[in-house]
Amino acid sequence: MAGRQAGEVVLSPHARTFLEGQVRRHKAPRSLSDRCRMVLLCAEGLQSKEVAARLGVHEHTVGKWRRRFVEDGIEGLTDEYRAGRPRTVSDAQVTQVIERTLNTTPKDATHWPIRSMAAEIGLSHTTIRRIWSAFGLQPHRAETFKLSTDPLFVDKVRDIVGLYMSPPNRAIVLCVDEKSQIQAL
Repeated sequence: MAGRQAGEVVLSPHARTFLEGQVRRHKAPRSLSDRCRMVLLCAEGLQSKEVAARLGVHEHTVGKWRRRFVEDGIEGLTDEYRAGRPRTVSDAQVTQVIERTLNTTPKDATHWPIRSMAAEIGLSHTTIRRIWSAFGLQPHRAETFKLSTDPLFVDKVRDIVGLYMSPPNRAIVLCVDEKSQIQAL
């Protein structure tokens, strides 16, 4: 009883050069070089079982790449598109996140933290991070000066500026900014 007849692999000079080049190439993806090696051995007239035994793969794998090469040539050796998991976040939700980030602020803060935005919108914090990253949003970084709403702001500014303008004798002034860098003045 004979099984299904495997397609005969006939290589053009161009295809042989390409396949041999991919096998020798150090930076070629391993999967592609393995597929090229399978096709080259099949072109020598070996059966799928023999090729599989030589390369340590299953004969169905050899048969798959032999068939795809016979049908599509070199292009058949690349991976086919896989749809993957369908999107769970709609365009409307993405738009809502962007608009909220740019046009509103939370009641208790000057900008939207990721987890607060996630709780407000009803998405995960990783989804918010991906959206912000995709659109280059960084609400924690202000491009313009924001005046403080602290009622004691003026008094605090006077105290700080006073230290700079007329520092007391034998005093040291330290400045700590948002990036936790300490500078001695």
